[in-house]
Amino acid sequence: MNQQDARAAVQAAIGQVAPDVEPGDLVDGARLRQDLELDSLDFLRLVESIAGSTGVDIPEQDYPTVATVGGLVEYVAAHA
Repeated sequence: MNQQDARAAVQAAIGQVAPDVEPGDLVDGARLRQDLELDSLDFLRLVESIAGSTGVDIPEQDYPTVATVGGLVEYVAAHA
């Protein structure tokens, strides 16, 4: 999966989990929990949504790697 496809998948998943997040807020440096205000349940739903749409499972030990929008995009692109 290329970067563009990964970014589209991440944006779609965030849109499902947190529909009130503005698309303009989805910059690479945006922290999912702090800046986008996803609580722990939202974050888990995001991980599940990514797995369902891309087939990329994110193990708990990799959660720090996917703490930002950019990190999640990179992870999905690299593991899809």
